[in-house]
Amino acid sequence: MENELVSIIMPSWNTGNFIAESIQSVINQTYKNWELIIVDDCSTDNTDEVVSFYKDQRIKYLKNEKNSGAAITRNKALREAQGEWIAFLDSDDLWAPEKLEHQINFMKNNGYNLSFTEYEKIDEESKPLNVYVSGPETVNKRKMYNYDYIGQLTMMYSTKAFGLIQIKDIKKNNDYAIRLQLYKKDGTCAYLLKENLAKYRVRKVSISHDKFKKKFKSHYDLFHLCDEKSPIVAIWYACWNMFYGVLKKKRYEKKY
Repeated sequence: MENELVSIIMPSWNTGNFIAESIQSVINQTYKNWELIIVDDCSTDNTDEVVSFYKDQRIKYLKNEKNSGAAITRNKALREAQGEWIAFLDSDDLWAPEKLEHQINFMKNNGYNLSFTEYEKIDEESKPLNVYVSGPETVNKRKMYNYDYIGQLTMMYSTKAFGLIQIKDIKKNNDYAIRLQLYKKDGTCAYLLKENLAKYRVRKVSISHDKFKKKFKSHYDLFHLCDEKSPIVAIWYACWNMFYGVLKKKRYEKKY
């Protein structure tokens, strides 16, 4: 299995305080056949200096000509990917050393094309917040439209099964948009590897901490502008997302 390349997609923007730890968590992987594609969206901090420290030839560092947002940045990285597998790691999140090895074995041994894992939450100082996040054992198309149960930092999919994924330029929920593109393929189902293999960093400036109206609009834009659903259907899915978001926290987020 070591001969199958994994392309890791890492967009960056002003994460100079965190990106070194994220890169190191990739370097520490027990599975060694990977390429890390970092695309920087015109950072104004010391991201360039931090990334330049790493001389590993498996790390590719690209820069946008102008600030373009996460959707365009991820699209660019995906076009550069050469691997049989695609994985995602934001430039402030972390992986456990066994993440790639265990997940690829899980998918290969079971014939899966799309999977995700459990993870925990940390703060800006990398200290645990004592929150463990799981999900349904399987996520079919219906569940995916109800709510995005899959953590971006844990997802992996086969390029042979899904090909090149590109999404429309939306400011928020562009990670969710990637998964909706995967579910355009008939019969798509994601499978949960029940292992804690990643750490999601909760930041004070996180775009996910929106108020209700902004969050609802971001879901509406996702389904209407990106997924091309009619306004009525987009409102329906946005409502379901808000409802199932509450259920997810109660059922799949546990304090320890």
